Amino acid sequence: MKPAVDTRRILRKLQRQHPNADTELDFENPYQLLVATILSAQSTDAGVNRVTPGVFKRYPDAEALADARSEELEPQIRSTGFFRSKARSLMGMAAALVDKHAGQVPTTMEALVELPGVGRKTANVVLGHALGVPGFPVDRHVLRVSNRIGIANADDPLLVEGQLTKALPKKEWTLDSDTLILHGRRVCKPKPLCNACSVRADCDYYGRMIVGKKR
Repeated sequence: MKPAVDTRRILRKLQRQHPNADTELDFENPYQLLVATILSAQSTDAGVNRVTPGVFKRYPDAEALADARSEELEPQIRSTGFFRSKARSLMGMAAALVDKHAGQVPTTMEALVELPGVGRKTANVVLGHALGVPGFPVDRHVLRVSNRIGIANADDPLLVEGQLTKALPKKEWTLDSDTLILHGRRVCKPKPLCNACSVRADCDYYGRMIVGKKR
Protein backbone atom coordinates (compact mmCIF):
# COMPACT_ATOMS: atom_id res chain seq x y z
CA MET A 1 0.00 0.00 0.00
CA LYS A 2 1.30 3.44 -0.90
CA PRO A 3 2.55 5.88 1.78
CA ALA A 4 0.14 8.52 3.07
CA VAL A 5 2.04 11.31 1.30
CA ASP A 6 1.44 9.56 -2.04
CA THR A 7 -2.22 8.95 -1.22
CA ARG A 8 -2.74 12.66 -0.55
CA ARG A 9 -0.93 13.61 -3.75
CA ILE A 10 -3.01 11.17 -5.81
CA LEU A 11 -6.27 12.48 -4.35
CA ARG A 12 -5.26 16.04 -5.22
CA LYS A 13 -4.75 14.94 -8.83
CA LEU A 14 -8.14 13.25 -8.88
CA GLN A 15 -9.79 16.33 -7.39
CA ARG A 16 -8.43 18.37 -10.28
CA GLN A 17 -9.84 15.84 -12.73
CA HIS A 18 -13.24 15.92 -10.98
CA PRO A 19 -13.48 19.48 -9.60
CA ASN A 20 -17.21 19.34 -8.85
CA ALA A 21 -17.32 16.00 -7.05
CA ASP A 22 -20.29 15.81 -4.70
CA THR A 23 -23.15 13.49 -3.89
CA GLU A 24 -25.52 13.19 -6.84
CA LEU A 25 -28.56 12.59 -4.63
CA ASP A 26 -31.03 15.49 -4.45
CA PHE A 27 -31.95 16.62 -0.94
CA GLU A 28 -32.75 19.71 1.11
CA ASN A 29 -32.22 18.51 4.68
CA PRO A 30 -30.72 15.60 6.65
CA TYR A 31 -34.02 13.68 6.73
CA GLN A 32 -34.32 13.80 2.96
CA LEU A 33 -30.73 12.67 2.43
CA LEU A 34 -31.20 9.80 4.88
CA VAL A 35 -34.28 8.62 2.98
CA ALA A 36 -32.56 9.02 -0.39
CA THR A 37 -29.44 7.16 0.71
CA ILE A 38 -31.45 4.21 2.00
CA LEU A 39 -33.26 4.11 -1.34
CA SER A 40 -29.97 4.26 -3.25
CA ALA A 41 -28.87 0.76 -2.25
CA GLN A 42 -28.61 -1.34 -5.44
CA SER A 43 -30.02 1.60 -7.40
CA THR A 44 -28.67 4.58 -9.32
CA ASP A 45 -28.73 8.08 -7.89
CA ALA A 46 -30.63 9.24 -10.98
CA GLY A 47 -33.27 6.60 -10.39
CA VAL A 48 -33.61 7.63 -6.75
CA ASN A 49 -33.90 11.30 -7.72
CA ARG A 50 -36.86 10.47 -9.94
CA VAL A 51 -38.67 8.87 -7.00
CA THR A 52 -37.87 11.10 -4.04
CA PRO A 53 -39.87 14.23 -4.99
CA GLY A 54 -43.10 12.25 -4.66
CA VAL A 55 -41.91 10.55 -1.48
CA PHE A 56 -40.90 13.83 0.14
CA LYS A 57 -44.18 15.45 -0.82
CA ARG A 58 -46.22 12.66 0.72
CA TYR A 59 -43.92 12.11 3.69
CA PRO A 60 -42.26 15.48 4.39
CA ASP A 61 -40.81 14.49 7.76
CA ALA A 62 -40.11 11.54 10.02
CA GLU A 63 -43.50 11.78 11.70
CA ALA A 64 -45.33 11.40 8.40
CA LEU A 65 -43.11 8.54 7.24
CA ALA A 66 -43.48 6.72 10.55
CA ASP A 67 -47.25 6.68 9.96
CA ALA A 68 -46.91 5.38 6.39
CA ARG A 69 -48.51 2.13 5.32
CA SER A 70 -46.47 -0.32 3.30
CA GLU A 71 -49.19 -0.69 0.66
CA GLU A 72 -48.92 3.06 0.01
CA LEU A 73 -45.15 3.45 0.25
CA GLU A 74 -44.04 0.40 -1.71
CA PRO A 75 -45.53 1.44 -5.08
CA GLN A 76 -43.82 4.82 -4.81
CA ILE A 77 -40.35 3.29 -4.41
CA ARG A 78 -40.80 0.13 -6.50
CA SER A 79 -38.51 1.33 -9.30
CA THR A 80 -35.51 1.57 -6.93
CA GLY A 81 -35.52 -2.19 -6.40
CA PHE A 82 -35.87 -4.26 -3.22
CA PHE A 83 -38.83 -2.00 -2.49
CA ARG A 84 -40.38 -4.16 0.22
CA SER A 85 -37.27 -4.29 2.38
CA LYS A 86 -36.57 -0.62 1.69
CA ALA A 87 -40.10 0.30 2.76
CA ARG A 88 -39.63 -1.59 6.02
CA SER A 89 -36.30 0.14 6.59
CA LEU A 90 -37.72 3.59 5.87
CA MET A 91 -40.73 3.16 8.15
CA GLY A 92 -38.58 1.63 10.90
CA MET A 93 -35.99 4.38 10.57
CA ALA A 94 -38.67 7.06 10.78
CA ALA A 95 -40.31 5.45 13.79
CA ALA A 96 -36.94 5.33 15.56
CA LEU A 97 -36.31 9.00 14.77
CA VAL A 98 -39.68 9.90 16.29
CA ASP A 99 -39.36 7.64 19.33
CA LYS A 100 -35.72 8.29 20.21
CA HIS A 101 -34.68 11.57 18.58
CA ALA A 102 -37.76 13.80 18.55
CA GLY A 103 -38.05 13.30 14.80
CA GLN A 104 -34.58 14.71 14.08
CA VAL A 105 -31.66 12.97 12.39
CA PRO A 106 -28.93 12.34 15.00
CA THR A 107 -25.48 13.78 14.41
CA THR A 108 -23.24 10.90 15.49
CA MET A 109 -22.19 7.69 13.77
CA GLU A 110 -23.13 5.68 16.85
CA ALA A 111 -26.73 6.92 16.88
CA LEU A 112 -27.18 6.75 13.11
CA VAL A 113 -26.15 3.11 12.74
CA GLU A 114 -28.68 2.14 15.40
CA LEU A 115 -31.49 3.22 13.05
CA PRO A 116 -33.15 0.46 10.99
CA GLY A 117 -31.73 0.24 7.48
CA VAL A 118 -28.75 2.50 8.26
CA GLY A 119 -25.27 1.06 7.92
CA ARG A 120 -21.95 2.77 8.22
CA LYS A 121 -21.83 3.85 4.56
CA THR A 122 -25.26 5.50 4.77
CA ALA A 123 -24.34 7.16 8.06
CA ASN A 124 -21.14 8.56 6.56
CA VAL A 125 -23.06 9.99 3.59
CA VAL A 126 -25.50 11.80 5.88
CA LEU A 127 -22.82 12.99 8.27
CA GLY A 128 -20.59 14.39 5.56
CA HIS A 129 -23.16 15.92 3.22
CA ALA A 130 -26.01 17.03 5.46
CA LEU A 131 -24.58 17.46 8.94
CA GLY A 132 -21.11 18.91 8.35
CA VAL A 133 -19.37 16.05 10.15
CA PRO A 134 -16.44 14.52 8.21
CA GLY A 135 -17.33 11.07 6.95
CA PHE A 136 -15.82 8.67 4.43
CA PRO A 137 -18.45 6.53 2.69
CA VAL A 138 -16.92 3.44 1.12
CA ASP A 139 -19.00 1.95 -1.68
CA ARG A 140 -18.11 -0.44 -4.50
CA HIS A 141 -16.51 2.40 -6.48
CA VAL A 142 -14.24 3.45 -3.63
CA LEU A 143 -13.26 -0.19 -3.05
CA ARG A 144 -12.44 -0.76 -6.70
CA VAL A 145 -10.58 2.50 -7.34
CA SER A 146 -8.55 2.60 -4.13
CA ASN A 147 -7.42 -1.02 -4.43
CA ARG A 148 -6.52 -0.67 -8.09
CA ILE A 149 -4.46 2.44 -7.51
CA GLY A 150 -2.85 0.93 -4.43
CA ILE A 151 -3.90 3.49 -1.83
CA ALA A 152 -5.87 0.78 -0.03
CA ASN A 153 -5.43 -2.96 0.28
CA ALA A 154 -8.57 -4.72 1.50
CA ASP A 155 -11.97 -5.98 0.34
CA ASP A 156 -13.67 -5.02 3.62
CA PRO A 157 -15.22 -1.51 3.44
CA LEU A 158 -14.47 -0.88 7.11
CA LEU A 159 -10.79 -1.72 6.64
CA VAL A 160 -10.57 0.46 3.52
CA GLU A 161 -12.28 3.31 5.37
CA GLY A 162 -9.67 3.01 8.10
CA GLN A 163 -6.76 2.89 5.68
CA LEU A 164 -7.92 5.94 3.73
CA THR A 165 -8.97 8.08 6.70
CA LYS A 166 -5.63 7.40 8.34
CA ALA A 167 -3.82 8.73 5.27
CA LEU A 168 -6.05 11.72 4.40
CA PRO A 169 -6.86 14.99 6.21
CA LYS A 170 -10.09 14.66 8.18
CA LYS A 171 -11.53 17.88 6.78
CA GLU A 172 -11.29 16.41 3.26
CA TRP A 173 -12.76 12.96 3.94
CA THR A 174 -16.15 13.67 2.38
CA LEU A 175 -14.68 15.34 -0.71
CA ASP A 176 -12.11 12.58 -1.14
CA SER A 177 -14.81 9.91 -0.98
CA ASP A 178 -16.95 11.81 -3.50
CA THR A 179 -13.92 12.12 -5.78
CA LEU A 180 -13.16 8.41 -5.70
CA ILE A 181 -16.82 7.55 -6.28
CA LEU A 182 -17.04 9.86 -9.27
CA HIS A 183 -13.78 8.54 -10.68
CA GLY A 184 -15.15 5.02 -10.36
CA ARG A 185 -18.34 5.95 -12.15
CA ARG A 186 -16.76 7.91 -14.99
CA VAL A 187 -13.26 6.52 -15.52
CA CYS A 188 -12.18 3.61 -13.34
CA LYS A 189 -15.17 1.46 -14.23
CA PRO A 190 -15.17 -2.33 -13.98
CA LYS A 191 -13.64 -2.10 -17.48
CA PRO A 192 -11.40 0.93 -16.82
CA LEU A 193 -10.78 3.83 -19.20
CA CYS A 194 -7.12 4.09 -18.27
CA ASN A 195 -6.27 6.52 -21.06
CA ALA A 196 -8.66 9.03 -19.46
CA CYS A 197 -7.18 8.66 -15.97
CA SER A 198 -5.09 11.47 -14.51
CA VAL A 199 -3.31 9.15 -12.05
CA ARG A 200 -2.49 6.19 -14.29
CA ALA A 201 1.22 6.81 -13.77
CA ASP A 202 0.65 6.24 -10.04
CA CYS A 203 -1.72 3.30 -10.46
CA ASP A 204 -0.65 -0.22 -9.52
CA TYR A 205 -3.31 -1.75 -11.77
CA TYR A 206 -2.21 0.28 -14.79
CA GLY A 207 1.43 -0.57 -14.22
CA ARG A 208 0.70 -4.26 -13.79
CA MET A 209 -2.09 -4.90 -16.27
CA ILE A 210 -1.45 -2.34 -19.02
CA VAL A 211 2.22 -1.36 -19.01
CA GLY A 212 3.38 -4.78 -17.83
CA LYS A 213 1.62 -6.60 -20.66
CA LYS A 214 3.26 -4.36 -23.26
CA ARG A 215 6.74 -5.34 -22.15
